[in-house]
Amino acid sequence: MILSVLLSASVSPVPAVAHAAAGATTNWAWPVAAPHPIVKPFIAPATPYAAGHRGIDIAATEGSAVRAPDEGVVYFAGVVVDRPVLSIRHADGVVSSYEPVESALPAGTAILRGQIVGHLLSGHCSSACLHFGVRRYGEYVSPLNYLGGIPRSVLLPTRALDRPP
Repeated sequence: MILSVLLSASVSPVPAVAHAAAGATTNWAWPVAAPHPIVKPFIAPATPYAAGHRGIDIAATEGSAVRAPDEGVVYFAGVVVDRPVLSIRHADGVVSSYEPVESALPAGTAILRGQIVGHLLSGHCSSACLHFGVRRYGEYVSPLNYLGGIPRSVLLPTRALDRPP
């Protein structure tokens, strides 16, 4: 049985357990230039409102170009609490988000894979990092599902198989 987590732009509960996103592609481009050291991984919350880390933090230099990992449309560009955030709506109910990112692109702007969508500011980590989140049909999943960083699961038997004599 394959378990999945779905993402979207609407607000909806986050599942208690994170699973690979159904239909996730592994061909997205990284939003910042290599290397891509992850300073904080995705940590699914135990309940929809529990603590967790709903994305990954990627170390990068302040001022670095932030690029679209795939084609889409700017869904949101503005300030949330005290940080500038950019969200891009992609195909199949997927929305990617980036913070803290300064961008001049207004909502509704069509973008291409690899296009610069903004520049990294400081303020999320103790040293500059990009918080990169992904939702599918409203639920957060690990961005590594789309970047190819999570290996495919293989189910193994839990007991010895009967062999003919």
